Amino acid sequence: MKALVYTGVETLEYRSVADPVAEKGETLVRIDSVGVCGSDMHAFLGHDDRRPAPLILGHEGAGVTSDGRRVTINPLVTDPKSAASRSGRENLCPSRQIISMPPREGAFAEQVAVPESNLVEIPDHITLEQAALAEPIAVSWHAVRLGLAALHPTDIRCAHVIGGGAIGVAAALSLKAMGAEGVTLSEPNAARAAYLCDTCGIDVVEKPEQSVPLVIDAVGFASTRATACELVCPGGVILHIGLGSAEGGLDIRRITLQEITLIGTYTYTAQDFRDACRAMFEGRLGALDWFETRELSAGFAAFAELRSGKTHAPKIILKP
Repeated sequence: MKALVYTGVETLEYRSVADPVAEKGETLVRIDSVGVCGSDMHAFLGHDDRRPAPLILGHEGAGVTSDGRRVTINPLVTDPKSAASRSGRENLCPSRQIISMPPREGAFAEQVAVPESNLVEIPDHITLEQAALAEPIAVSWHAVRLGLAALHPTDIRCAHVIGGGAIGVAAALSLKAMGAEGVTLSEPNAARAAYLCDTCGIDVVEKPEQSVPLVIDAVGFASTRATACELVCPGGVILHIGLGSAEGGLDIRRITLQEITLIGTYTYTAQDFRDACRAMFEGRLGALDWFETRELSAGFAAFAELRSGKTHAPKIILKP
């Protein structure tokens, strides 16, 4: 089969590789659409030791099984017998794997092998391109669920999201779907900000007019963490999703003195993934049209476009 292979820092090669082999309990999925994630970009730039070259990246996949089912893929593979999995927190399973990290190759390919239990069938009115948005949406759905639950009962369910990439957009849409009010988002790229207003109906602002109970950092750099600490109100909650960098930005003194809750969130539980898919299928997350498509063979150019900030859409989907 053909695949887009990460072969070294800032190097991707579209080439022939061996077909994947489905192990016991696994299914082969012919990939139709696969999104480019920020973690793929981190690997491409050589910033992710968890994804060493050579490796097939990509974990936001949707496609068709050998028996004709249209599916989206939960790429997080866990041990169902672990204590975390048995408690419904599969994302904390100590032996968790994710496609696009060794030992599992990713979905920037014509086929990928995944456990049958990780597949969610999609209804006829959902396209496979839309279905490829399920994974980033599930990341944000999981985070928003935790964040809203952590608010004080007297707090208004009002939130601000930092970052207009796919995770930030999905967070804003998830907040609305879960009943939050006054949801705003900040995005420094003016063209991207305009796109989000026009296409997604998101209220994009430079910063909220006043502090808010819930702030979501969907970027994860020192500067955005500092902004989150500045914007959250006393007793409020900061949700940290982004993995831009590891150090700096947290105002620990303010977090302590004003009893601000900081929650780090990673991926999703199996139930969160299914719930996010259900919200997509029921139309509660909007038109799901905030993507552009490219051929998988042109994947290197797509990465360059994302890196330069030239694309306005939050997500580029590659088509094998």
